[in-house]
Amino acid sequence: MAPKSLILNLLSSLRGRTMPVRALVTAGSVFGIAEESLRVALARLAGNGLVQRDERGLYRLAEKTRPVQRQIESWTQVEQRLVPWSGAWVAVHTAGARRSERKASRRRHRAFRFLGFREFEPGLWLRPDNLRGGVTASRRRLQELGLEATAPVFRATEFEQATERAAALWEVDKLLTTYRSIRGDLERSAAHLVKLPLAQAMVESFVLGGEAIRQIVFDPLLPEPLVPVSERRAMVEEMKRYDKLGRQCWREFMKAHGAPHIEAPMDFGFLENAGSAGAFSATEVSA
Repeated sequence: MAPKSLILNLLSSLRGRTMPVRALVTAGSVFGIAEESLRVALARLAGNGLVQRDERGLYRLAEKTRPVQRQIESWTQVEQRLVPWSGAWVAVHTAGARRSERKASRRRHRAFRFLGFREFEPGLWLRPDNLRGGVTASRRRLQELGLEATAPVFRATEFEQATERAAALWEVDKLLTTYRSIRGDLERSAAHLVKLPLAQAMVESFVLGGEAIRQIVFDPLLPEPLVPVSERRAMVEEMKRYDKLGRQCWREFMKAHGAPHIEAPMDFGFLENAGSAGAFSATEVSA
């Protein structure tokens, strides 16, 4: 794990609370990260405005990362965000957007990825209208996450082509495989986690739990009949059980180093790597 990823991951797990630098340094050593490398990464994140230090020298994620934090923190309530699907779609038209501005484009695509939109045609993005609050709520969340306020967001009905192409747009078969794979990995890890040395259990629970949360956060939350929702629900429920084990692994470490108890092995650092699918650079957390 890269130093910046570990710092962002740990601080995001604190839900706005602070962590002393000595705890970050010691956690880094568990992951094989040298103290100097971690301190350099921390300074750079602070310089970029992604983390901030209070008057006591304790660190937390900066306030401007809150829209992304809220999206990640909601992973346990994903099913509560959904309503029965009527067959309608939420559509966004971006053909008139400022294509020349790279940062604006990144913000826009970040918003689409978080809310499960896919590009149906150039400049036309869609998702099923099954998120609670409908178009109004989707528009608000998209704009909070980076969509320009001038981009039209509207409800589309009788859009049979979208239903026909949904499996390809969202790679449904791949989604099902991922649900089952992550669930199996969590079950196998949970079966032996308590038998591992503490440091190894801390690393495994943090990394594996973070991967599962990343999938949940970026999941398009498709409804029936586009995807068997029972498979997604089973994965989420397994992650909730695994989360309890992960927090137990970290409890004594956090207490011993004067840090708040970790809420979940969050994966905030996936935003650091702009080159991978569905990921964004660390600077875009605040974009």
